[in-house]
Amino acid sequence: MEDQSNDRAQLPRNMIENSMFEEEPDVVDLAKEPSINPLESEEAEYEPRSSRLLVRGLGEHDLDEDEEDYESSAKLLGMSFMNRSSGLRNNGSNFRQVQDGLCPVPSVRTVIVCVVIVIIAIAVVTVVYLLPKCTFTKEGCHAKTHPMELVYPIATNGKMFPWAKSRLPHSVQPIQYDISLHLNLSNLAFTGTVHIKLNIVENTKNIILHSSGLQITKTSVTLAGKSLEKVEVLEYLKAEQIAIVLPEIVTKGKECVLAMEYISNFSNTYYGLYKVSYKEDKDASWLAATQFEPLAARKVFPCFDEPAFKSAFQIRIRRSEEHISLSNMPKTNTTKISDGLFQDEFATSVSMSTYLVAFVVAEMKNISKELNETMVSVYAIPQKMDQVQFALDAATKFLQFYQDYFSFSYPLKKLDLVAIPDFQAGAMENWGLITFRETDLLYNENTSSIMDKQLIGLVIAHELAHQWFGNLVTMEWWNDLWLNEGFATYMEHVSLRKVYPELNADDLFLTQRFKAMQKDSLTTSHPISTDVQSPEQVEEMFDDLSYIKGAAVLLMLNNFLSEDVFHTCLKDYLKMHKYGSTTSDGLWESMNMITKSNPDVKILMESWTRQAGYPLVTVQKKGKEILLSQERFLQLSNNTLNISTVWNVPLSYITSNSYGSSSTYLLNQTAGKIILPNEESWVKFNVRMTGYYLVDYGQEGWIALIRQLHDNHTVLSPDDRANLIHDIFLIGGLGKVSLSNAFDLISYIVNETDVVPIKEVLHQLHHIHAILDKRSEIELANKVMQRGLSLLKARIDNQTWNDEGGLPQRELRSTLLDFACSYGDKECIIVATNLFNQWKNNGTQLPTDVMKVVFKIGAHTDEGWAYLLQVYMSSSYAAEKLKILEALSSTDNAKKLIWLMQESLRGQMIKSQDLQTVIAYISRNVPGFLVAWNFVKQNWDEITQKFQPGSFPIQTIVAKTTFKFSTEAYLNEVTAFFASTKGKSKDMWCVKEAIENIKVNIQWIEKNLDSLKQWL
Repeated sequence: MEDQSNDRAQLPRNMIENSMFEEEPDVVDLAKEPSINPLESEEAEYEPRSSRLLVRGLGEHDLDEDEEDYESSAKLLGMSFMNRSSGLRNNGSNFRQVQDGLCPVPSVRTVIVCVVIVIIAIAVVTVVYLLPKCTFTKEGCHAKTHPMELVYPIATNGKMFPWAKSRLPHSVQPIQYDISLHLNLSNLAFTGTVHIKLNIVENTKNIILHSSGLQITKTSVTLAGKSLEKVEVLEYLKAEQIAIVLPEIVTKGKECVLAMEYISNFSNTYYGLYKVSYKEDKDASWLAATQFEPLAARKVFPCFDEPAFKSAFQIRIRRSEEHISLSNMPKTNTTKISDGLFQDEFATSVSMSTYLVAFVVAEMKNISKELNETMVSVYAIPQKMDQVQFALDAATKFLQFYQDYFSFSYPLKKLDLVAIPDFQAGAMENWGLITFRETDLLYNENTSSIMDKQLIGLVIAHELAHQWFGNLVTMEWWNDLWLNEGFATYMEHVSLRKVYPELNADDLFLTQRFKAMQKDSLTTSHPISTDVQSPEQVEEMFDDLSYIKGAAVLLMLNNFLSEDVFHTCLKDYLKMHKYGSTTSDGLWESMNMITKSNPDVKILMESWTRQAGYPLVTVQKKGKEILLSQERFLQLSNNTLNISTVWNVPLSYITSNSYGSSSTYLLNQTAGKIILPNEESWVKFNVRMTGYYLVDYGQEGWIALIRQLHDNHTVLSPDDRANLIHDIFLIGGLGKVSLSNAFDLISYIVNETDVVPIKEVLHQLHHIHAILDKRSEIELANKVMQRGLSLLKARIDNQTWNDEGGLPQRELRSTLLDFACSYGDKECIIVATNLFNQWKNNGTQLPTDVMKVVFKIGAHTDEGWAYLLQVYMSSSYAAEKLKILEALSSTDNAKKLIWLMQESLRGQMIKSQDLQTVIAYISRNVPGFLVAWNFVKQNWDEITQKFQPGSFPIQTIVAKTTFKFSTEAYLNEVTAFFASTKGKSKDMWCVKEAIENIKVNIQWIEKNLDSLKQWL
C-alpha cells in the first residue's frame, strides 16, 4: 500500500496469557484443559457475571515470583482483611452493658487495643495460610517453575471462548472461499454468504476465524457430504474472532466446508466496505469500494484474516443495472436476477491473502490495452476520463519492465487501476484491482506539474511492484511489513529510472531517506522487523521506517553485493517463495544460496532489520590512518537508554586525490582503522549517501570539507553535497559540531545550481525557523529566513515563470519561487500577484510549475481566497484542487482555517481523505499551527472514529500539529492531552514520538541559540 505523503496531499493486544485480560469483563482460566477440546456446558457450569471472573486452581507454586499473581494475592488478602474487620466492628456495636456485680465494662482504649490485636492476628494467620507450603521448606519457592497459565475469555453469550490468543491457531487451513454479496447503496447495508473449504491440519473441535461487525444468521459445517448437527457459534468481540464449536473432534487430514449467511452495514470509515459520494454533472452519485489492508476483510466476510492464510477466492456481486462491478479476477458471467438487479460472477483467483481481496461497484468508464495476454485497464468516473491516458501508458510500461526484470510473468489475465474519488491511502495493491486516490492516478497537462507526473509514475510503479513483492510473495505476519513495502519502495525508483528516465526520482529518494533518519534517531523508533500484535501496532507499522528505511537498507545491500548479484538474489527469492508467505530470514536464506554465504547476508543485514536506529560513524584522520568508531545516533542527548549497539556498516569513501572512484570497508565492530595509500587533505564517507548512517568528521575533518565546497563544490556529487548538509545539521543539533560550522558549510550555496542541496538547505532553515517561531522568537526566526534569501537571491532572480526545461530545472524553479514568495521577496510577490489576477480575471492559463506559488499569493486577500474556493468546488482536476487546498490553508485568517478543517472532517465540500493534508498545511502556516493543534484537541474523538487508531492519517495529524513545539509549556500540554484521551491513544508510537520530538526541539534551543544569534 502506498501511504499518502504529507507533502503530497500523503499492539500490544497481549498474547492472551495472564496479563492479557486486564480490561476484560469476563474471563475463565482453564489452563488444565486442552484448547482443542474445551469443556462443554454440562462439564463446567457457572453463572456469567458482569465483573471479571477468574477460575483459578491455586497450586503450591502459584505465588512464585510472577508479579501479576503477587498483585492478585495482595488484593485477595486485602479483601479478607476488610471482610473480617467489618465483622468485628459489627460485633463491637452490639456489645452489651454489664449488670452490677458482673465483670466491669471495658474502657474504650481497651476495646481498641483488643480489636487491633485481633486484626493483626487474623491478618498474620491469613497470610501464613495463603502462602505456598514451599515458603517454609529449605529450598524455598524457587525449586520449580511452571509455565504461565492461559486465561480464556468469555464469549458474548456468556460461555467460555475456546481460544485465548490474538493470532489464529493453525489447526485448519482455508483452501477456497466462495463469497456472494448483495450491496444496497440506498440503505448502506449488505448481505452475504460465504462457503469456506477447509483442510484440517490438526485434530480439532473448534474452527477459529475472524469476524467483525457481521451479524451471522445461519451457520453449517459439512463433513464428507454430511451436515453436522448442533454446530455452535461463539463470538469474542475484543479479538474480532468467532469460534465454530463442532459436536465432535474432526481429525487431521479431512476436509470440510464451513457455510455462513450474514448481514452488516457499510463502514463509516475508510476501512472495510464503504460508500463514496461524488458529483456527476451537479448531481450526487455513489459508489462502493473496499480497503481491507491490514485487518478489514473480516468486516465484510468471515475469514482467516492473517497474511499467511492464503487461499483461492471466487466472488459474486449483485448490483443495480446502472453500475458495474470489478473484483480481483476477470468477470466470467452476468445473470439477471430481477428487473434492475444483476449478479456478476468472477473467475476463481490465484492463492492470495485476505487483505488483497477487493471489489468496486460504481458508474465508471475505462480505457484498456492488452499486454502479453493481460488486459490492462484504467477506470475513472465518466467526467474524468480525459485524465487517464498517462496512467494506462505508464502501467503497461511498468508491467513489461517488471516481467522482464524478475523473469516472472504477471500471473493474472487482467490488471485494473481504479481512481476512487474519496480514498484514505495513496493507493492499494489489491491483486488485479489496484485502487488509487485520484491525485495519484489522474494526469492533465494543463493542471498537473512535472512533479505531479513524477509522483503518479512513482505510485503506479510502487503498486505494480507489489504484484510480485507482497502479492506473489507475502510477509508471513505484519512484523515483516518491510518485506512488502520496503521492496516496493526500492523498486519504484529502480523502475522509474529505467522506464521514465526524464522523471528520474533519485533526488526524491534521497530526501525521503533523510526524512526516515530523522524519525529513526529517536528513542521511540522501532526495528523494521519487530513484534506486533494489537491492531493499533499493526496500523503503526505503515510508517516511514517500513517503507523508506526498508528501501534504504536494500539500496545499501545492492551497493555492497553489486547490482548483478543483488538482482539475481531477487529473482531467486521470488521463485523460491511464489504464492507463499515468508519472513526476513527466508529472504536472507535465499540470498545466501546465491552468495554461498560469502558474505553471509543474514549476519550482515540482521543488525539493520532487528535493531532500531542507525550508527553515527566518527572519523579521525591521522596522517594516512583513518580511525573509525560507531555508536547509535540519538538526538536526545540525555536519553535513558543504555545501548551498546553494533551494526555491520558497509562503508564507502572517496578522498581528495581519488574522488572519481570510491573504496569500501566493512565496519563490523565498535572501532576500526583504514590505512590510506597516500595522505589526503580530506576524506568523504557514504558516497552518494547509499548507506544508512551518519558521519562525524571532527573539527579538522569538517573544516577540510567546508574548504573544498567553497573552492570547488562540483568535486563532490550533488547527493554528496546534500548528504554533508544533512549530517552536519543533524549532528550539530546535539552540539557535537558547532552550529557555526554548519552555517559556514551552507554559505557555499551561493554557487549551487542543483536542486537537492538547495532543498536540503531550505529544509534545515525551515526547521530552525519553525522552532524559533513557536517560541515567539519571531524576529530571530525571520532573520534566519532572510539570511537564506540573501544566499539564494541571485539564483531566485534568474528563475523564469514558465514550464521550460527538464525536471531538475523545473523543480528548482518551483522550489525557489515558493520559498521567495513565502518569505517576503517583493519582486516574487509582484509577479505572482499579476499572474493570479490575469488567471482570475481573464482566464489566462498558468504555468503548472508555478501554479501553487501563484495560488498561495492570491489567497492572501479575501477576494482571492473566495475565488479560489469557488474554483476548488467546481474543478474536476485533482492536481489543481490539491494546489488550491494548500493555498487556502496558507491564509492567516483563523476563522477560515477552522472552517477548512471542519469541512474536511465533515467530508462533504472537502473530502475527509484530505483532512490530514489540510491539518498538515495549516500546521506549517505560521499563524495556523495553534489553530490546528486546538482543533485536533477539540475534535480528537471524532477524528479517531473516522480514522483507525495508529493509522497513517492519525500518525500524520499527531506529528504535524506538534512537530515544532519547543517549550516546556507545550511539552506539558501535549503530554497531558494524550494522557487524558480515551482508549489507547497515549500508547501509540506516534504520540511517544511527538513528545520526544518536542524534547529534542527544547534541547536544540538550549544548545544552539547562542551560536545562532552569533551567526546572524
